[in-house]
Amino acid sequence: MGFDMKLCIANIKPSVGNKKKNLKKIESMVSEENADMYVFGEMALTGYTCRDEFREMAEGIDGPSINEIKKIAGEKDCYIIFGMPLKEREGVISNASIMVHPDGKVNAYRKSFLANFGPFEERFYFSPGKEMPVFKTKYGKVGMCICYDLFFPELVKGLVLKGADMIVCISASPTTTREFFEKVLPSRAIENTAFIAYSNIVGTQENIVFWGGGQVYGPKGSLIARGKYLKEGVVTAEVDFRDLEEARASRPTLRDTRAEVFSEISRGFVEERTHSGYAMVGLKMGEYISSKMKVEKAVVYSDKENAESVISGIMFHTGLAKDRIKFEESNTVGALFSSSKRKISIFLKEDVKNAIEMGMNTSILSYLDDEKIFTIEE
Repeated sequence: MGFDMKLCIANIKPSVGNKKKNLKKIESMVSEENADMYVFGEMALTGYTCRDEFREMAEGIDGPSINEIKKIAGEKDCYIIFGMPLKEREGVISNASIMVHPDGKVNAYRKSFLANFGPFEERFYFSPGKEMPVFKTKYGKVGMCICYDLFFPELVKGLVLKGADMIVCISASPTTTREFFEKVLPSRAIENTAFIAYSNIVGTQENIVFWGGGQVYGPKGSLIARGKYLKEGVVTAEVDFRDLEEARASRPTLRDTRAEVFSEISRGFVEERTHSGYAMVGLKMGEYISSKMKVEKAVVYSDKENAESVISGIMFHTGLAKDRIKFEESNTVGALFSSSKRKISIFLKEDVKNAIEMGMNTSILSYLDDEKIFTIEE
């Protein structure tokens, strides 16, 4: 295994909906700089604001675009990481970070935390990932995350605990969030004593301005390199994985991480909030409606005792603020979801409600089709 790696972070300005043009741009940017690994941003293949076109533009892991990147990586003898809509099967698409190896091997990470607030509508188009894979390279082990994922320290911690030496975060971050990313990036490096590489797209898509500014941080949080803001281009950094040993000896955060703390978080959130009682009902409703529309407001129907649980579940999946949810006391359990164009009602079937009242473990709902749980009308 080698230790020194030349990393090239690209601020790419992708053309929305034009995969052919974006592939040529990726090839051109790779050819202009000699490096061992090249990183392009979230949805670099298609542009970020494709909306309904994502369904047509998504490709499988053996699709033509990845095959084209394989050729580039093989000819250049390098690793290439980039973002794209990944078709899992008919009707199921992931927001993915793809790593192509010099020998043609392909790895994929699916975005875990889909942004669904402000200008973001990712839950409408994509299914969330549920895995934290770590991939071997000839330099070190790499974990990947995508944009909003970075704000969940448990995800990055999990990747590093599984062996990642470097976290590569690809992003489609607008200028309004630059301040947050530039605070969080060195924090993730410090708390995990790992290298952090960040690649953001650049340019304007619809009314969203992406700020570029690709960056690399060392395992002590020091800035190694930063690309230009609001300009297309590349920045390179020399990454020496031998620096990890000293960083982890001087601040042993990985050694001192306590598994029982994570277990307690999991128990408290999953068992008491997520998988208990009517919170799971709210989660299922929120998950379904987020795949159908961008919710602007909702009316929740329930008895007073379970209202807060249903509402918390809905808020978790829709990102809807609490002041946009109205509560009406009722013997039924359900919600009416509205946007400027659509209204969809989802109500718990009476037999399911009765089973919950009799003590059924609601975690089983996660394994059932929505139509078996709810009456859904538009």
